[in-house]
Amino acid sequence: MAGLKNIWFIFSIFTNAFPVHYSPPDGFSFEVLNDMTPVQDDPLLFDTNVEQRVNDFVSAAIAQANVTRTNHIMWTMGDDFNYQYAESWFRNMDRLIHYVNKDGRVHALYSTPSIYTDAKHASNESWPLKRDDYFPYADSTNAYWTGYFTSRPTFKGYVRMLSGYYLAARQIEFLVGGSFTSSLEDPLGIAQHHDAVSGTAKQHTTDDYSKRLALGASQVEKGVNTALACLTSSKGTCMSPAVKFSQCQLLNISYCPSTEEQISGGKGLVITAYNPLGWEHSDFIRVPVNDLHLVVKSSDGSFVDSQLVEVDNVTSNLRKLYVKAYLGINTDKPPKYWLVFQASVPPMGWNTYFVSKPKGAGSNRMGYVSTIASPSKDTVEVGPGSLKMTFSSASGQLTRMFNSITGVDLPIQQSFLWYGSNNGDGADSQASGAYIFRPDGSTPTVVSRSVPLKVIRGPLVDEVHQQFSPWIYQVTRLYKDKEHAEVEYTIGPIPVNDGIGKEVITRLTANMVTNHTFYTDSNGRDFLKRVRDYREDWDLQVTQPVAGNYYPVNLGMYVTDGKYELSVLVDRAVGASSIQDGQIEMMFHRRILHDDGRGVEEPLDETVCVDRKCDGLVARGTYYVNVNKLGHGAHWRRTQGQKVYSPFLLGFAHEDESSWKSYSVVKASMMNANYSLPDNVAIITLQSLDDGTALLRLAHLFQAAEDPQYSVMAKVELKKLFGKKTIKEWTETNLSANQKKAAMRKLKWRVVGDTESGPAPITGSPVDSQSLVVELGPMEIRTFLLKL
Repeated sequence: MAGLKNIWFIFSIFTNAFPVHYSPPDGFSFEVLNDMTPVQDDPLLFDTNVEQRVNDFVSAAIAQANVTRTNHIMWTMGDDFNYQYAESWFRNMDRLIHYVNKDGRVHALYSTPSIYTDAKHASNESWPLKRDDYFPYADSTNAYWTGYFTSRPTFKGYVRMLSGYYLAARQIEFLVGGSFTSSLEDPLGIAQHHDAVSGTAKQHTTDDYSKRLALGASQVEKGVNTALACLTSSKGTCMSPAVKFSQCQLLNISYCPSTEEQISGGKGLVITAYNPLGWEHSDFIRVPVNDLHLVVKSSDGSFVDSQLVEVDNVTSNLRKLYVKAYLGINTDKPPKYWLVFQASVPPMGWNTYFVSKPKGAGSNRMGYVSTIASPSKDTVEVGPGSLKMTFSSASGQLTRMFNSITGVDLPIQQSFLWYGSNNGDGADSQASGAYIFRPDGSTPTVVSRSVPLKVIRGPLVDEVHQQFSPWIYQVTRLYKDKEHAEVEYTIGPIPVNDGIGKEVITRLTANMVTNHTFYTDSNGRDFLKRVRDYREDWDLQVTQPVAGNYYPVNLGMYVTDGKYELSVLVDRAVGASSIQDGQIEMMFHRRILHDDGRGVEEPLDETVCVDRKCDGLVARGTYYVNVNKLGHGAHWRRTQGQKVYSPFLLGFAHEDESSWKSYSVVKASMMNANYSLPDNVAIITLQSLDDGTALLRLAHLFQAAEDPQYSVMAKVELKKLFGKKTIKEWTETNLSANQKKAAMRKLKWRVVGDTESGPAPITGSPVDSQSLVVELGPMEIRTFLLKL
């Protein structure tokens, strides 16, 4: 399998690179407010210039043709902030096309990307094949566009969270019928603008994006609450559902009124967990509560082990500030505890858990109250399962990760640092900003070398709380039966009173020789090999040793030394790198005091204002760390990555357990009994369309040769995917679902030199109309329109 190609090889993209920018050549911008030279052809006026303008046009065309294959070239007539007065553009373009064609040296026409592509293809030219991507990009010596990989981290996190929520909501919408998710569709689509989720819009524009998302999510939440009541009703109807669900979008700062209510002897807390994954999902649920004496029972009536963990002061303070900022509500009394228990939910289905006061024998199954351990030795070992971490009692720093089952044992350290933002200097005025990452030197400042350590232990989870500084707080959690550490960071407000912008990173340093090499995901799909200070297509002149080695990370990254793989997954897009062997560093937050001159025209200085007091934005997020033997990390990265993106959707209600069970289906799956997708396949879209059909997309999660067990052909039985629903008609389409696959005629391009050695990519065969079994090769995505 070593030479096996990925699916992308046979579905390559024809790509055009412009000489400078997506704008016309110099002298041919006709924006009305610019200093432009129009085409003046009226003999009754002075300064007629048709001949000069035609000569300029021909010269510019020849100059571009000299660096372009074939004699067809494209001019993109416009730019950012253009066409405020479109007539100025079209009047001059009309004249240019007329007089240039009359001149005859070149031919000009209004065109489209498809016309241009057809002309290129018809030339029968051989084209170079680019196997890597265009990251990191720079437009001058000190202007690497790698800052926006992290810019506006809370907005990035919000978009990611709502994207996963939207996926689950569309599934629930499909299950119950009706339509209630459209209010979030447009805001999420708008957020994909290249200056939205990228973090490169002005503050007031970003605020508008966030407002639209919040309003859309609020409407979808109402629909989901009603749909959950319908879905779980034993009557199988949505008429007057017997229960009202609620949800909690601010759980990460311990705000959830439904779970904080005092639980009486009559009614308990009902938690319904919906799992949007195609496999059974077992994970830990954490909800804030105020009662110390609680028991948890599953849908089958059995007791579930639970643990109570005190809510830390940092979370309580965040809750008070941000609930007031978001909702205008004063919350002076934070909850006392997190109630933690493990839930297991069937594929594309739900399970119900009941939290109540103990009665009789149940008093022996009350939640375990976590204990705070005082370090008594040189090192502190944490972890209730096979995965352990050790921390230095003296410095409070991480020293080691090991797993008693896999035999992995890796010395490792973790720290927080910050790069000072360069404001520009006499040699180069380029400043760090929303787009650009230009650190003031290549050595970041260590936040703290000695960290106060607080260890909390329990049967389900051990927690290590570390206060790196007044503005950086971290909680590392090791859950029972999990093969990774979950690390929650809280960064901010970043202090800038010293006049220095700060770009904050965390750095993992392991005892590994990684040969300048690391791997980052490409938009959550392929992992691409990155080599420090190296580009495949040209000899790189290193001018920015840090910023010039940063890459976008949407899913995760890893390093390997031939023995171990150190992997990290993220809950939002970040910028990341491996500046030295054995290191992984990720930038989590930026607060900058100068603009970088790329169009935002304001510093990236995010603040939150409450009661007329403004302070820097606080970013709270989570990353996940796994150490595995060589070749065994891919399965964790791919499956855990799906769990991070598509967590449980939780609905809360208050009712007595026996009453609830009398009118509710407490556990079910939309799939056939005992059926689930294979570990290497995910459902990335399942939604009802306006015409009554359903849109289904299935994706193979592994790339070629990534894993010997899972980088193989996968099969999905469509007949077993929808339980009692029968597929009456089906059509396979292209990815966009706007063309039948049978009608697709992809252009075949000639490639310079040997295309690639090794066997052809594995792709699925056409679907048999009787068996309805879908095959997927590594990285393949297949799209279907279904009538059920």
